[in-house]
Amino acid sequence: MSSSDRHPNNFALGVTCITIGMATSSLMDATIKSMSADYPLHEIVMARSLVAVFLTLVIVHYEGGLHLLRTPNLFVHLSRGGLFVVANMTFYLAIAAMPLAEATAIFFISPLIITALSVPILGEKVGWRRWLGVLTGFAGVLIIIRPGFSSFSFFSLLPVVAAFAYATSQIISRRMGSSEKASVKSFYIMLTFIVVSAAFWLLFGDGALEGRYDSGLDFLFRPWQWPNEIDALKMLAIGILITIVGYMLNQAYTVANASLVAPFEFVALPLAVFWGYLFWNQLPDIAATIGMVLIAGSAVYVFMREKRTAVPKKKPTETLKP
Repeated sequence: MSSSDRHPNNFALGVTCITIGMATSSLMDATIKSMSADYPLHEIVMARSLVAVFLTLVIVHYEGGLHLLRTPNLFVHLSRGGLFVVANMTFYLAIAAMPLAEATAIFFISPLIITALSVPILGEKVGWRRWLGVLTGFAGVLIIIRPGFSSFSFFSLLPVVAAFAYATSQIISRRMGSSEKASVKSFYIMLTFIVVSAAFWLLFGDGALEGRYDSGLDFLFRPWQWPNEIDALKMLAIGILITIVGYMLNQAYTVANASLVAPFEFVALPLAVFWGYLFWNQLPDIAATIGMVLIAGSAVYVFMREKRTAVPKKKPTETLKP
């Protein structure tokens, strides 16, 4: 761990950024779910991304100028953007078809996946305690999705796909380090969203595939339509929210050590329960609650173990340098 990671101001800034980012993300998820019955997903994402890319360019300008967008890591940025597209699309398809809190809880196995992937990709060592935490988290997922039971739905697997895509993008972020500003990383993610959404519009924007498959997929194949004034304002708001989310999360993981700030991502879980109850009168049942506790508890435990194992033990006569 670098000295900058241990600096209390960096830690406080990281926690502040990630808390704001996750609270904003939760509100955005609830807003998108509320629009899922009327508009196609790629139209919402396109509108959101157009607003966000403009606002992000403003941030880039004030952080040093648009020349910062010239990067030697273009392929890496676009790879991260593609993974974020997969993570977003699969997660939003899931929340349109299942309770927001359960989908959010399943998605939170992503920190456990990061731990697992760090072994083959980053060459990190993971002890048996953290592996036990990873397995416990996946047990929580199985309790929520309940494979083999009548309540099982294909859509409950989509947050798992989203979590894998998001975890892989974060592994790439670890390899990139903090050499580029958070606003630059956010810009390329939004640019990727615009390109993919435009491709979906060209392929499916006429709505020809609506109703041909599971009704839950209509969110993907519904035809584009001009939004009314209220929904247009919602799309504008979503664009502002995703700008805040992208910048805050990138900033959090840039200024502070991931193992210290990542547990604060779980602020989104109680908020998802709150939005689900407020807007759709949905509350997790006992089994789903147990699964959510197992996922959150195991992820926090793994974070704490990572923090403990990352700090080298000092000899009695040693002192840490400031």
